[in-house]
Amino acid sequence: MFNRTNDRAILRSMTATPTPAKGLATRELILEHAYERARVGGLEGLSIGTLATDVGMSKSGVFAHFGSREDLQLAVLDAAARRFMAHVLVPALSAPRGLPRLRAIVAQWCEWGRMHTSGCVLLTAAGEYDGREGPLHDAVVAQQAGWRGELEKGIAQAVAAGHLRADTDAPQLAFEIYALMLGLHHDAGLFGFEQAIGRVHAAFERLWRSWQP
Repeated sequence: MFNRTNDRAILRSMTATPTPAKGLATRELILEHAYERARVGGLEGLSIGTLATDVGMSKSGVFAHFGSREDLQLAVLDAAARRFMAHVLVPALSAPRGLPRLRAIVAQWCEWGRMHTSGCVLLTAAGEYDGREGPLHDAVVAQQAGWRGELEKGIAQAVAAGHLRADTDAPQLAFEIYALMLGLHHDAGLFGFEQAIGRVHAAFERLWRSWQP
């Protein structure tokens, strides 16, 4: 039997906008704009009002996706970390375990530096929150510690493969790798990437030799 009420309900279900998907797409759009702004002005430079203007929304619309400015900053930090891992670690995993994989990680990291001479959200955040307390400081520490752990894991695999000495101090070598990459980001912004990358490559060759059998 014809049922007008049921037919209207079916029609609404067929024509209704998939709200969760649309909401996710809007959230990602806001994050994309926030990420690009954070590359230049850091996480502390993010403004709900400016982002609302960027994406053509009201402030309340942005707040609907991020309950506070701090929530937005944490989301941008997480997005930056995921981008970094996808660009640096994931491609390097296709290289054989050991020193080849460590070299691949460094090569991808250098390319990340080339792409981010105008600003890296992760490095800027480390400087913004190293002397503070709170969720953002804790998130930065967790992210940095996690990445240092990935380096130490790669170093341990290189030791197991016989590419590095059995007495290699993994935390120390991870620190030295990180220090050279900080030098790349620093000099690339001041003196140009090509000059900086040449010095970094030379430094890494000496570093690898110093820990090899």
